[in-house]
Amino acid sequence: QVQLVESGGGLGQPGGSLRLSCAASGFTFTRYFMSWYRQAPGKERELVAVITSGGGSRNYADSVKGRFTISRDNAKNTLYLQMNSLKPEDTAVYYCNAYRGTGNMEYWGQGTQVTVSS
Repeated sequence: QVQLVESGGGLGQPGGSLRLSCAASGFTFTRYFMSWYRQAPGKERELVAVITSGGGSRNYADSVKGRFTISRDNAKNTLYLQMNSLKPEDTAVYYCNAYRGTGNMEYWGQGTQVTVSS
């Protein structure tokens, strides 16, 4: 059974930091690109950051570049998102995504709420 379980969300202060984690199970983690998406109320889900299967390449949305860092620990089957210099506009539900082009396989987590407010 495939599972992606996010954790680490909650209330963050403007200018503060939060770290999200996504624990993966039920599939071969090392064969998948991993991403973080987010969806704010009334808005479309958007890609925040993506990391290749080996972790050698990462890309970010312009809105988070320089503030967020995506990483993965393939030994622990875990994806991370370090979020620094938080802004109120970072408030959203954050989703973990696994994607593999071969076979067009894709999995989603249930999401974790991040709220940035003073």
